[in-house]
Amino acid sequence: MQIDLAGRTALVTGSTQGIGAAIAAGLARSGARVGINGRSKERVDESARRLAQEVPGARTVPVVADVTTEDGARQAAEALPEVDILVNNLGIFGPKDPLEISDDEWRRYFDVNVLSGIRLTRLFLPGMVERGWGRVQYIASDSAVVVPAEMIHYGMSKTALLSVSRGFAKQAAGSGVTVNSVMAGPTHTGGVEDFVYELVDRDVPWEDAQRRFMREHRPQSLLQRLIEPEEITNMVVYLSSEQASATTGGALRVDGGYVDSILP
Repeated sequence: MQIDLAGRTALVTGSTQGIGAAIAAGLARSGARVGINGRSKERVDESARRLAQEVPGARTVPVVADVTTEDGARQAAEALPEVDILVNNLGIFGPKDPLEISDDEWRRYFDVNVLSGIRLTRLFLPGMVERGWGRVQYIASDSAVVVPAEMIHYGMSKTALLSVSRGFAKQAAGSGVTVNSVMAGPTHTGGVEDFVYELVDRDVPWEDAQRRFMREHRPQSLLQRLIEPEEITNMVVYLSSEQASATTGGALRVDGGYVDSILP
């Protein structure tokens, strides 16, 4: 399948590292002009330099903005006024005793993981509908369905994204704009190796360590290894393409079979 995104402009929130950086590279590799987003100009510029080395000829736009705030969302729209592909990737996570999660923490997770994407969708969706083409995606998680006891606040925010994406897909019905969620499973990102080695013998080679970690601590996974960010990127790039024109309102899983369900 040849995916050509030449002539399209994409914005990937939280794209200076991890899954976001991989998605930005994948979209650039397919020909899109990509807005690199982060709160720090230094990190955004460094990420753009890394992407240019990884994808020669990549076209990037720095989008220095804290999109978790109304002012930051407006700044992003000023930096990149016309967006064809919006990937709401920005998110936070962390374990917490469910009975010790404060009201402020509940609000913070909702503001960062959910409301930031809603704001940007409100800003960019009308233009997509007017032009008759667009792609909006929310990076959700297996935790939206298999809610971890130690991360209820995180799971709540990812469950909300499934509802948000389905609702906006209905708002965009018949317009040529698609809206979907991508449910990512346990993923190999920065810091995960240290976390794995906290639970598994450090003398074990990485490939063996991660498989042991998955068997003992994430036994629901059918993949039995961590997912690489590029594997999530493949789904995002496909959903951004012309070939995915009939896929909308969906919650598409890149979870390695972690969710024990036939349907999403």
